Amino acid sequence: MRTLDDLDVDGRRVLVRVDFNVPLKDGAVADDTRIRAALPTLSELRERGAALILVSHLGRPKDREPELSLRPVGERLGELLGVDVTLAPGVVGDAVTQAAHQLSPGEVLLLENVRYEPGETKNEPVLADGLAALADLYVNDAFGAAHRAHASTEGVARRLPHAAGRLLEREVTTLNGILEDPAKPLVAVVGGAKVTDKIAVIDRFLEVADAILIGGAMCFPFFKAQGHEVGDSLCEAEGVEPAREALEKAAKGGCRLELPTDLVLGDRFGADAQRRELSGVDVPAGWMGLDVGAETAARYAREIASAGTVFWNGPMGAFELEPFAAGTRAVAEAVAQAPGTTVVGGGDSAAALQQFGLADQVTHLSTGGGASLELLEGKRLPGVEALA
Repeated sequence: MRTLDDLDVDGRRVLVRVDFNVPLKDGAVADDTRIRAALPTLSELRERGAALILVSHLGRPKDREPELSLRPVGERLGELLGVDVTLAPGVVGDAVTQAAHQLSPGEVLLLENVRYEPGETKNEPVLADGLAALADLYVNDAFGAAHRAHASTEGVARRLPHAAGRLLEREVTTLNGILEDPAKPLVAVVGGAKVTDKIAVIDRFLEVADAILIGGAMCFPFFKAQGHEVGDSLCEAEGVEPAREALEKAAKGGCRLELPTDLVLGDRFGADAQRRELSGVDVPAGWMGLDVGAETAARYAREIASAGTVFWNGPMGAFELEPFAAGTRAVAEAVAQAPGTTVVGGGDSAAALQQFGLADQVTHLSTGGGASLELLEGKRLPGVEALA
């Protein structure tokens, strides 16, 4: 994979694919984490004499909805960079091309939401050609979109000299390092709702990790596979057989697959639900498991504290509901305090770290939940492959 070290950018126009798919509230950026993550690449390119043309998606527009314009993103980026950021009148076209070709070194042009163009997600050659015509070079720094073969992530990379930005480079290097040369013991903490979403990652870690700690609603297909009662808990029927197979693989291999031994129950999903602590894992009818119990949280925290490398993806329970946040909070605090290398795979895990004020206390916080999982599964990411 080529990096910025392989490009001479002085006096050149550089099209940079960034991931500015950020939450908006009342017409302003509500969380600028992803914008800040791109700053090292953007600052380096400007310092090296490049003029920047930035391309990003925002949400999933159907008809160029004005509320999905990148205008507030450009305003926030300008504040962070300390430079005026011009919003282009569109994504491609004569007016956009003219604005791009008039840029001077250090100036920044932000294209409108690339998903305003239907050819983006279809990776249409016409759109890729139009994007390529704006610049001399292409840099992809949008790891969160690198698993998509879109015009702005894969198509345009085939048409211009290209490289990975610093964020994408670090993401790929860090995640590959977990599989190829991790400090031992390697502990994977896997939570969330669906076993089927993460079974490929679990299978991969069964081959390379020392322990896998399971939490969240995905523990219930494992319990059901073992013959336990799950009550009204969210239990993905399609996940039971993959869970059973994973348990069998773990029993035959060298990786321990750990499940909760106690739970926190609610009579329904809600912050005002009746709460009950359960010693054991057989959930009575009329109740649902909404968090791992204190005993499990403490056991998982000890595993994390003794690990050389920790990978965490997925909450331990309904952490967005305060009565059921303790398990996820305990894991988040353990990961933040762990002496080894700690990598958090984006998504809800990143949101939990933000909620508990711990996001800056891990070795690496991935900006791409889906992309990080696919990379760890061993899948090829089109946006990364195109940078070879």
